[in-house]
Amino acid sequence: MKFPHLYYAKFLCGEVTMSSCKAASSFSSFLCFFLGACCVYQCFALEVGANVTARLIVDASQGASRPMPETLFGIFFEEINHAGAGGLWDELVSNRGFEAGGPNTPSNIDPWSIIGDESSVTVSTERSSCFERNKVALRMEVLCDSRGANICPSGGVGVYNPGFWGMNIEQGKKYKVVLYVRSPGAIDLSVSLTSSNGSRTLASSNVIASSSDVSNWTKKELLLEAKGTDPHSRLQLTTARKGVIWLDQVSAMPLDTYKGHGFRSDLVEMLLDIKPRFIRFPGGCFVEGEWLRNAFRWKESIGPWEERPGHFGDVWNYWTDDGLGYFEFLQLAEDLGALPIWVFNNGISHNDQVDTSTVLPFVQEALDSIEFARGDPDSRWGSVRAAMGHPEPFDLRFVALGNEDCWKKNYRGNYLRFYYAIKRAFPDIKIISNCDGSSRQLDHPTDYYDFHVYTSSSNLFSMSHKFDHASRNGPKAFVSEYAVTGKDAGTGSLLAALAEAGFLIGLEKNSDLVEMTSYAPLFVNVNDRRWNPDAIVFDSYRQYGTPSYWVQQFFAESSGATLLNSTLQIDSTSLIASAISWQDEKADKKYIRIKIVNFGSNAVTLRIYVDGMDPNVARLSGLTETVLRSDNVMDENSFENPEKVVPRLTNRNAGLENAGEDIEVELSPHSFTSFDLLKEYANIRIAGFDSFSKSST
Repeated sequence: MKFPHLYYAKFLCGEVTMSSCKAASSFSSFLCFFLGACCVYQCFALEVGANVTARLIVDASQGASRPMPETLFGIFFEEINHAGAGGLWDELVSNRGFEAGGPNTPSNIDPWSIIGDESSVTVSTERSSCFERNKVALRMEVLCDSRGANICPSGGVGVYNPGFWGMNIEQGKKYKVVLYVRSPGAIDLSVSLTSSNGSRTLASSNVIASSSDVSNWTKKELLLEAKGTDPHSRLQLTTARKGVIWLDQVSAMPLDTYKGHGFRSDLVEMLLDIKPRFIRFPGGCFVEGEWLRNAFRWKESIGPWEERPGHFGDVWNYWTDDGLGYFEFLQLAEDLGALPIWVFNNGISHNDQVDTSTVLPFVQEALDSIEFARGDPDSRWGSVRAAMGHPEPFDLRFVALGNEDCWKKNYRGNYLRFYYAIKRAFPDIKIISNCDGSSRQLDHPTDYYDFHVYTSSSNLFSMSHKFDHASRNGPKAFVSEYAVTGKDAGTGSLLAALAEAGFLIGLEKNSDLVEMTSYAPLFVNVNDRRWNPDAIVFDSYRQYGTPSYWVQQFFAESSGATLLNSTLQIDSTSLIASAISWQDEKADKKYIRIKIVNFGSNAVTLRIYVDGMDPNVARLSGLTETVLRSDNVMDENSFENPEKVVPRLTNRNAGLENAGEDIEVELSPHSFTSFDLLKEYANIRIAGFDSFSKSST
């Protein structure tokens, strides 16, 4: 995500960035709004009331086509908006190791809370854990008992954890609870999943042990089956036995995570539906940190989860226990069938930098990370990966050296140290520079340059031609972050999505240069919205896609498809179109897909002519029309109406008997339309037979 650089100039141009928003003056905000409003008005006012007719000529001949990159469309994950902690990573307990309050004790244990009062229980933190990298543990002294003068209240006393704004517990599902416990005496600890106020028990089990069994730190595992459903549940640890109990590393996860790998299944399914060919991770600003001491460090995010220290992400201001670590990101990429793009820190944060003369330890960290992913199981870091259950190497081909650091003092010097070291050790690894090479030649070697843009809808739509005249000599382009932001975007508007669709069509037509593209941000937990808009919105039990998410589904078949030459004839700048040929592998059918954005306020009569096909050999049939539109360009989806703005199949045409004729269609104002035309062989008489044969081609 973005960080301030030449802020004022970028703000005037509409390129609002994530971190730069914090520094905006009221005057600049007003000026940006005024200019953006004028641009939107100018675009939408085009030919108001006019009857607009357009013609699209598609050349389907082989000589006028070219293959598009297999990696063209993917996703970018950043730990922002509680995207991972409390989202994609299905750990239900927040602050499971009591480390979020910092290494010093006493410390804050939020969101853990006490069940009982001061006369029955006291809770504090101590540096007494058995885990060297996360020493803080919880000490709970129970002052009441099951009998005697000070009898514990019904249900006992203890602590509870509400998770990330409630745990989604569903009837019939099983949940694995793990905790570490120590006590000088015998214990009888109730572990239960309850309603938000604790009044209803959904699942429960007991940890009963003698003093000799728990005199040292002991791991306890329980399997709880829910007898009820509550999306706002909590985990309780209670007892009615007097004594002292130490607790640490308390985890609760559903058993039905995606492929058993810890990912929340419904969110993964939404990613699978857009068929990403790569996943860039784990950020973004999350990689850099406001300060290097809080940057993501991959070595502290691998190995047994109990031993990971976690860290405070000081850019987006929340704690993550790093259960979703480097290994898990690589596993997620493999589960999605996507290539991992690993973004690592290059010795630069938002506020401090390592001098190039002393950056070699950071270089070695990067080399070790590549070995962890790709090394043989008997190599130093490959053996660590193998011990985590993945002896086969991951398919890591791309690395990015930092995030949006090009303008910083030490970036080029540091970059070159990383570049040459990586190329010596792993010559096939493709390296991505932070510096934008779309408008000028770069002064350093790289395989890809990274391009980010956050701007108004009118600006982004006009940027569909951004790469038309960019140099084809040199590195390829990676548009790793793009989105409409500001007033046009709301929290995920149709207007934003239409502009993004136009921009993506432009990238598709320039895919000889632009080889990878991803939207940002990917996820937002509505309880911690740090950035607007986002592709996928969720809470503990619900999720929906914004119109920007649904736009990406239109391009799911583009990676590895064939781009067809197409010419749009219209006296307007409100339309943009592309045509591809793609194959449905499962159905063994081939299609021509035509995508068109009508960014204007008028309906358009479009005549499509497909040329270059021999009518004696092949024909087009079965036109399918899918449209993304709504009554108002600022319409959004929501939990209450998750399908207000989604693609809708609006028409099926049984056949187009003559491919040489125009196909006439109506394009709604402010809409994104896709047409799929099935390619079939014509009826061909086979010598010696009276029948005809016909099959798709």
